[in-house]
Amino acid sequence: MPTYAAASIRNVAIVGHNGSGKSQLISALLFTAGATTRLGRVDDGTAPTDFDEEAIARKHTLAATPAWLDWQGTKVNLVDTPGFGNFLSETGAALRVTDAALIVVDAVAGVEVQTERVWQIAEDERLARFVVVNRLDRERASFARALEDLHSTFGRTLVPVQLPFGEEKGFRGVIDLIAQRAYTYEGGTGKGKPVSIPESLSAEARSAREALVELVAEADDELMSRFFDEGTLTDDELVAGLRTAVSKGAIVPVFCASGLENIGADRLLEACVQYAPSPLARPLAGVATASGAAVTIAADETAPARLFVWKTVADPFAGRISLFRVVSGVVKNDTTMTNLGRGSQERIAHLLALQGKAQAQVNELHAGDLGAIAKLKEAQTGDTLAEKATDVALPPIAFAAPLMSYALEPKTRGDEDKISTALHRLQEEDPTIRTDRDPRTHEQLISGQGQMHLEVTVAKLKRRFGVEVTLKLPRIPYLETITAGTEAHGRHKKQTGGHGQFGDCKIRVEPLPRGSDFQFEDDIFGGSIPRQYVPAVEKGIQEARLRGFLAGFPMVDFKATVFDGSFHPVDSNELAFKMAGGIALRDAMTRCKPVLLEPIMQVEVHAPSEFAGDLMGDLNGRRGRISGMEARGQATVIKAQVPMAEMLTYEQHLTSATGGRGSYNMAHSHYEEVPAHLQAKIVAAHKPDHVETEA
Repeated sequence: MPTYAAASIRNVAIVGHNGSGKSQLISALLFTAGATTRLGRVDDGTAPTDFDEEAIARKHTLAATPAWLDWQGTKVNLVDTPGFGNFLSETGAALRVTDAALIVVDAVAGVEVQTERVWQIAEDERLARFVVVNRLDRERASFARALEDLHSTFGRTLVPVQLPFGEEKGFRGVIDLIAQRAYTYEGGTGKGKPVSIPESLSAEARSAREALVELVAEADDELMSRFFDEGTLTDDELVAGLRTAVSKGAIVPVFCASGLENIGADRLLEACVQYAPSPLARPLAGVATASGAAVTIAADETAPARLFVWKTVADPFAGRISLFRVVSGVVKNDTTMTNLGRGSQERIAHLLALQGKAQAQVNELHAGDLGAIAKLKEAQTGDTLAEKATDVALPPIAFAAPLMSYALEPKTRGDEDKISTALHRLQEEDPTIRTDRDPRTHEQLISGQGQMHLEVTVAKLKRRFGVEVTLKLPRIPYLETITAGTEAHGRHKKQTGGHGQFGDCKIRVEPLPRGSDFQFEDDIFGGSIPRQYVPAVEKGIQEARLRGFLAGFPMVDFKATVFDGSFHPVDSNELAFKMAGGIALRDAMTRCKPVLLEPIMQVEVHAPSEFAGDLMGDLNGRRGRISGMEARGQATVIKAQVPMAEMLTYEQHLTSATGGRGSYNMAHSHYEEVPAHLQAKIVAAHKPDHVETEA
């Protein structure tokens, strides 16, 4: 395939709410440009960027997927992104390595939850933005209503550069306000036929063009002066001014399209080439590895070669595939580069250009281009590779912390090792997955961004690695403690013929402040227990406290003091005193009023302000204590302390209550005593397991 200089490259991420038609629109763009031989359809499972079995089954994009096309000598790299909140980190990673965001809005639904979230990410990344009102061929589709929704949400910087030609099923083309002509589409080719603007739409088109000219003039002092002098701008001035204003973020042009009917694709491609900035116009922020100083890195093809890995794909057959952006220089096959974060050497031997699942071998890629490398040894997502060992690196991508955890069990015994290996491979691909073993409940936990995220991960385990697992809500890591002190006696005596076993001890137990765990003290005087047996008493108490008394949970926050006992010169040994220590602690538990402790989480909920009252009421109903509330723009942040047991299914409730517009994070805070009316239920639920464990 041909190589492209930085000036002839455009990198565009296609983002928006799920169901807005992003993948279908990309199919139309690829087909119109001749990059594919047929118009793939999401509903048929033939969309080029939705090739994963799980994505085909759900009819939704679940991972950022690159594709590319050539439009009039310019290479346009497109990145399809998920529209679900559970996979927003994929979208964020794609926006880190592209230069423009094409925000797709459904013509029926208008601005939705993820529309706002991806807009904010693109704004944070300082990307040029375009909006396309898609699916204008649908029943009840309205460009005017969608535009009004966009203006009320994002402001007047959004300005139409096109108007729809026809409505709903009668949608047949677009009116280009810059070229001042209409384009009609037939046969699904995506290439419009230029025609005169119908008389019935000419007044609306003139008014919309005047608004466009005025907004472009406002974004540039020189153009504003010319506008005042002449009363308008020439077509060339309008195009140049719009290009500058879009790059600065001063204007967001709005387009019309139907991905399914392939209407408006050629005009959209023309706009990507004309108005999206090339990599030359957008230096990237970096950090000097030697000094830590902030620097900018221009897409200079004569500079040393550098690349940034923004995504890793775990392919069970091809191995690890690293998706990257060439930051500077020219990356070539059969070269060696240094991983600046890990200090290792990587051989560049399999450069690829990805077209969905299709891979094309390439010999070199220039600054600003997107590509992939197969079989790098150590490189992970967020790593920078460079020709020089001491160089400039891009800051790693900050991925969201997990929000939900489930316990994970293999369906087949003996699959534990396979699960561990497969999960490690998937974590390379998706850094928002976390896996660990809870030392208190001994469960294998998998954590992610939500229920759908974890369900998709489990599906990948089965499909790619042949490992079947089940998900269940994790056990709450309760603890046990005491609320009163007492003295207790433990004696272990066993005669079996010959030497027997004899151990006898008296202990004193007393509660400690919360968070003190366990303390042991030796207060033996007069040799009632020989010194060599005291550690055995402690070991017996330790083993007994870890087994628990009420429901099998570890006992904490108390002190045990051994102060007396007796021994037999022949029959006493360490085992006998260890048994005596355990007996003494169990005896003490019958009188020192043991209780359960539950983990309390520090929770922060972010949601639009109109939901704040209902959300606070819900948290109170979950035994939460509201500790604060603050306004952040149009959103409210609620801070509370809530028992972990009440938060296991909170993600589903928050999504339902806020229409997906809310998010939350939580971290462990401390332990508190379980209310008495709940303690009896928890003990009853766990007692069978406890009895079985002791048996």
